[in-house]
Amino acid sequence: MLDVLIAGGRVIDGAGNPWFRADVGLRDGRVAAVGRLRGEAAARTVDAEGLVVSPGFIDMHTHSDLQLLANPPHEAKVHQGVTLDVLGQDGLSYAPVTSDDVLAQLRRQLAGWNDDPRGFDWSWRTVAEYLDRLDAGIAINAAYLVPHGTVRMCAMGLDDRAPTPDELLRMKELVAEGMEQGAVGLSTGLTYAPGMYADDDELVALCEVVAERGGYYTPHHRNYGLQALEAYADCVEIARRSGVALHLAHAHLGFEVNRGRAPELLALIDTARADGVDVTLDTYPYLAGATYLHAILPGWVHAGGAEATLQRLRDPGLRERLRVELEEEGSDGFHDIPIDWRIIVVSGARRGENERWIGRSVADAAQEAEKRPIDFVCDLLVEEELGVASIAHIGNEENVRAIMTHPAHTAGSDGILVGERPHPRSWGTFPRYLAVYVRELGILTWEQAIRKMTSLPAQRLGFPDRGLLRPGMAGDVVCLDPEQVRDTATYEDPRSLPDGIPYVVVNGRFVVDDGRHTGDLPGRALRSRAQLVVSAR
Repeated sequence: MLDVLIAGGRVIDGAGNPWFRADVGLRDGRVAAVGRLRGEAAARTVDAEGLVVSPGFIDMHTHSDLQLLANPPHEAKVHQGVTLDVLGQDGLSYAPVTSDDVLAQLRRQLAGWNDDPRGFDWSWRTVAEYLDRLDAGIAINAAYLVPHGTVRMCAMGLDDRAPTPDELLRMKELVAEGMEQGAVGLSTGLTYAPGMYADDDELVALCEVVAERGGYYTPHHRNYGLQALEAYADCVEIARRSGVALHLAHAHLGFEVNRGRAPELLALIDTARADGVDVTLDTYPYLAGATYLHAILPGWVHAGGAEATLQRLRDPGLRERLRVELEEEGSDGFHDIPIDWRIIVVSGARRGENERWIGRSVADAAQEAEKRPIDFVCDLLVEEELGVASIAHIGNEENVRAIMTHPAHTAGSDGILVGERPHPRSWGTFPRYLAVYVRELGILTWEQAIRKMTSLPAQRLGFPDRGLLRPGMAGDVVCLDPEQVRDTATYEDPRSLPDGIPYVVVNGRFVVDDGRHTGDLPGRALRSRAQLVVSAR
């Protein structure tokens, strides 16, 4: 007897094959059969006539690390059809931590990504313990990347220098331990402290550890602006030197200086793949980026950690230096592009007196506050102890459309879930791909888009039992209406849930049933097979 029979839908199996009419049967959390199953007994039957039935979607770039634990139902993602989030991105997350000081720095630095909830239980320290916490009850599955910046903090603090041999050895040990405890790869944040202080030799040494254990490397690379293509080429060279598989995170080409240059990026990827470098990438279908506001500051401001940063921001003698570097020269924190404060929007602040600035550009807010923009930003960051989220409108549509057509491209929301007015990509990425770029514009076919959301990311993650609707595969399933699916989240109303996704199944259990969240928490941490790879050598 089947647990669930999804009957009469248009099956898109995730492999890129043309859709076909079939039933899908689930049993014991797995796909039991795909085909003509109308005669099979089932505890629950769903009429999928008129619906597309596909594997659950995989979000290759998320910042749900803390919010998935604080809000296990994870409504923002399950209603999009996402059944797996990949955490630990951009080189910064909460495991491993080797001291209370490292944890305190991370909590302060990442408040604009993840908040810092009062009374939250921070009892884990290792990657294994963090994954165990996820196993305690979440709505969707989760995979984890060892975050390079966090590892660097553990080994050598926040110093702007190369590691000593002993410090590098300690970093390699921490990466190896994380991989062997279940992480799927290594992430870096090369415009964020302390990852921005690492040279390529350090990264190659750590990527070699990852490659030996069958994982992949995903960099937030050194520059998305003036030197973007050079930074992408540098990532490829690190992968070539270390032998690691490479996944380019949020692989956009933003800013006016890069308008129309997507073909150059895609040619770089094609050349690398032809030379034997295993490269994939992800993007979100929006023109704005989002991060914590102090990320725009020059690298020297971050050295020494959060308290040192706040001391510099309080120093009136440094304000003019900051203004010149940000507004006239272009700082490494803003990708060597002189900043236009009109495109930087405050999306989250934690103190009540600063809520009035949310949704407003820095230029507009500074004018009302009767301050120079640089003074407004420094004062706001000091008042909020760095806990300010922001959105930057830096993209261009031509590049977004070109990049998503590459066969090695996958979908990733880069979703940040906190703040009064966060980026809508956290609630709309996957239905937006389907509604705008498949149904409306025809840039992708249904089969192409769903492959980018299912089997291709599962292949990169190294999960052979995910991403396809075939017998024996994990029971992660999405049923969507191809005529009605659409994103409704906007920059003004970012937490609006999408339409047209009535059923979502995780590990064989409904988390969305007839459009409503069931409250069930069937998700778990998905661990890599790194231990098996190492033991076989």
